[in-house]
Amino acid sequence: MSTQYDKDLVGKRVLVTGGTQGIGAAVVERLAEAGAEVLTTARNGEDSKGFVRADVSTAEGAARVAAAVLDRFGGIDIVVHVVGGSSAPAGGFSVLDDEEWQRAINLNLLSAVRLDRALLPTMLQQRTGVIVHVTSIQCELPLPEATLAYASAKAALSNYSKGLSKEVSPKGVRVVRVSPGWVETEASVGLVTELARQSGTDYEVARLGLMDSLGGIPLGRPAKPREVAELIGFLVSPKAASITGTEYVIDGGTVPTA
Repeated sequence: MSTQYDKDLVGKRVLVTGGTQGIGAAVVERLAEAGAEVLTTARNGEDSKGFVRADVSTAEGAARVAAAVLDRFGGIDIVVHVVGGSSAPAGGFSVLDDEEWQRAINLNLLSAVRLDRALLPTMLQQRTGVIVHVTSIQCELPLPEATLAYASAKAALSNYSKGLSKEVSPKGVRVVRVSPGWVETEASVGLVTELARQSGTDYEVARLGLMDSLGGIPLGRPAKPREVAELIGFLVSPKAASITGTEYVIDGGTVPTA
């Protein structure tokens, strides 16, 4: 439940990419509860006051979103890059052709690079702003069977984010990274349900099996989308005004080293 104390983003203009499901939808809800005016994106749907239909993995789609932000808001205060994912087939490195690699890079790296390049000038002019890049623990724990290209692109995003923070933080713009482990989104629930069907077990058994494949989750469960959104809500708020250039891991302890 939102309280008056939480209304620390009133008047802030926010873009959240990939905000119609999973982590993105939770972030949109959380920031709107804090009083922000939020615009989000997805590849499907009809344009509306708070939504732009665009494929931000393409240069054209990113340009469309940037234009919509500046047209509707006249500027921007917070950008949260949630969009990402992998559609590569299983089979390891040998099944990842140039097209699969480029698809992963376009979605998980260049979507953020292009939007930052278009929107950062406004932030630099006003000498204030926050950019959040949602990366992944696969930067450190890549899963080679099916998501090697995704993991590599997210690692590049993390490196880019750190470098960008060094450039723009002295000019008033904070840049931070949030690195989730397994998050129990709608897509994740669907995956576990399918794994249970294929193996002839129930959901909980398949869920535990997937956790084991990650090397275990000491907390005993995946994160919830709202938990990731709460972390992002804090990082973009005035309470985190001295935080920039760093990464926050939210994985239930999956990564075995500090």
